[in-house]
Amino acid sequence: MPVVESREKFFRGGAMDSWKKAVIAGAVGAATVLFLKKRISAGVLASGVALAVVAAEYPEKFDQVRKSLPDYFDRGMRVMAMASRAGERITEAAGRGAADVWDEIGG
Repeated sequence: MPVVESREKFFRGGAMDSWKKAVIAGAVGAATVLFLKKRISAGVLASGVALAVVAAEYPEKFDQVRKSLPDYFDRGMRVMAMASRAGERITEAAGRGAADVWDEIGG
């Protein structure tokens, strides 16, 4: 299993210095606490610190992710549009059904 091996290598040594791991862990932990306390801007800042350290350590992977982001956003927007259309159809069907029942009752 290459994923487990790479994960073990990432967390146990080989790939990254210990101080970088500590900075990432601390920044992610701080960001989590800040988001939970509703301090969004501070949480984004702490997340940015973690991302900056990861980007400095793995620039080629980060560049690859950066180049593929527009595709992810495009797919996400299509999914949201489909969900919106489905919601509209459900609302129309529910509204029509209630109106028909109301007319049958004589309201």
